Amino acid sequence: MKKVLAGALLAAAFAAPAMAWEGKVVACYDKVWVPAKYGYKQHLIMAAHTEWEYKNGQMIKVHYPAVYKESKHLVKAGYYVAKKASCK
Repeated sequence: MKKVLAGALLAAAFAAPAMAWEGKVVACYDKVWVPAKYGYKQHLIMAAHTEWEYKNGQMIKVHYPAVYKESKHLVKAGYYVAKKASCK
């Protein structure tokens, strides 16, 4: 009788953790990366202008467009966000 009782207690001890969790899944979320945002700024290097040039025996009027240098700076760093998804 002692062996049967000890066996029942041992079986109950291993079964208890399995029965202890009786919750159900409410919602599932995926981890989604949101990339960083950058701002750009243009710096004028050379203004637009028109020049007369001598080529092939002719005087020609040449237009040169403005020249800019673009710099990039971090506005907001990238981060992860939890997005609701269907459960698997």
